Parts: sequence; structure tokens; C-alpha cells
Amino acid sequence: MCGRYVITSAPEAIRALFRYWEQPDFPPRYNVAPTQPVPIVRLANGVRSFALVRWGFVPAWVKDPRNFTLLINARGESVSERAAFKNAMTRRRCLFPADGFYEWKAGGEKSRPYFVRPRRGGPIAFAGLWEAWMGPNDEEVETACIVTTAANRTLAPIHDRMPAVIAPEAFDLWLNCANVDATTAAALIAPVPEDLFEAYEISTAVNRAANDSPDLIVPLGAPSPDPPPRVAEAKRGGAPPLRRAAKPKKDDGQMSLL
Repeated sequence: MCGRYVITSAPEAIRALFRYWEQPDFPPRYNVAPTQPVPIVRLANGVRSFALVRWGFVPAWVKDPRNFTLLINARGESVSERAAFKNAMTRRRCLFPADGFYEWKAGGEKSRPYFVRPRRGGPIAFAGLWEAWMGPNDEEVETACIVTTAANRTLAPIHDRMPAVIAPEAFDLWLNCANVDATTAAALIAPVPEDLFEAYEISTAVNRAANDSPDLIVPLGAPSPDPPPRVAEAKRGGAPPLRRAAKPKKDDGQMSLL
């Protein structure tokens, strides 16, 4: 499965990979959690488009989302048959930009968190499905989920599931619901090559969704990064005192975008 993931590449790098026309600006996120707004890429009038949706899929036929199970993942093996996902698999496939994800290894008293990332760096694309839910008062909420597949041999010792990754050369096949049927698209849902990802244990700080910093992806037991040279010299008395830090700029609301 995939219950948390990260988006840390610069907006320009993500836009270059997915080739959408919008130019969104957003901060890095180290602990993306269910129910939060997340970026997806989909086709709109035949053109790739960036959109923000809620992570937690709600089928169009649901009467009241408050009484419906939160669907953050869809099993790739049954995604074309399950009532919740069948229509979206046929008509509303999307991609989730990501730079890695978290998984928890069972065993002992508590499950241990691991960070999984591409060996050569990101960003990458998770297969996804999206849906638009209309409420009784004409309110509309767009939601999405990540499609998962069986873990490859590299990740199987940690968990038996992983997000399905769509290669850049297959983006059009996955996104083009008008010309590519669900059966053809489903062939893209498969474990990735053994050498794509690396995984290592991290701190349990990731368990709390409110924690969102680069410290979350530091390997467990790794030493803290060395301080910048000026800071180190000041501590030894070999440099003049550092200037008082400038007042932080007024929050521009970027964090609320995602």
C-alpha cells in the first residue's frame, strides 16, 4: 500500500517531467497524508493538466462521504472490476507526482517506518485514479487514489504492496482514457525493476502527520549534518558574531496550496 509519500523536487523539475502547461509554485512536502490536497496530472481536453484534489477517493455514487470508507489506494489486480474504481479506471486515470514514499515493516512490538526513494533521484509518477463527487447542494469535491501493485523483491521484505510506477514513455498510454481502454492501461500496473528503488529505516517521527521536514527522510542513526562553516567557526571563536537573522517574510499562503 502507500499511506504517506513525499514531493520534494522543485516545481520546475516536476513540470518538466510531466509537461503540463500550468506553472504552479509549491513548497516541498515531506509527509503527504490522506485527506490532504495533493497534486495530480490528468488530461483536460486532450492536454496534460495540473490539478489539486483530495487524497481519498470517493465514487460518484456515494450518498454521504462521511459514511464511506476512505479509499487512498486501489489494488491494481482488481481495479477494473471493483464497483468503486471501475468507471474511473475507464475514464479518469491520472498520475501522482512523487519523490518517494514511506512504508512500515511489521514485526516486534511496533511497526518500523522505512523511506523508499528512486536510487537516481526523482521525481517519478504513481498511477492514480480521480473522481468528481457532487453533493446534494451542488457542492463538488475532486478526489483521487494511488493504484498499487505487488512489491518487487527489493521491497517485499518490508511490505507486500507498493505504488504502481508509470514510466515517462508510458504517460500517454495511462492518461489517454479516450483512446486507450482500461484493459490496455492495466498492463502498465506492475512491479518496478529491482534496481529502481532503495529503502532504509527512518525515525518514527513520520508517524505524526503534522511533522513535515527533511529530518523525516534521514536514515535512522545517521549523524546530524555538519553546520555551515561560518557557524562552526563562530562556535570556536574564530569568526565574528553572526548578524541577527532577518525577520521572516510574511506568509504568502503557498503551504495552503498543497
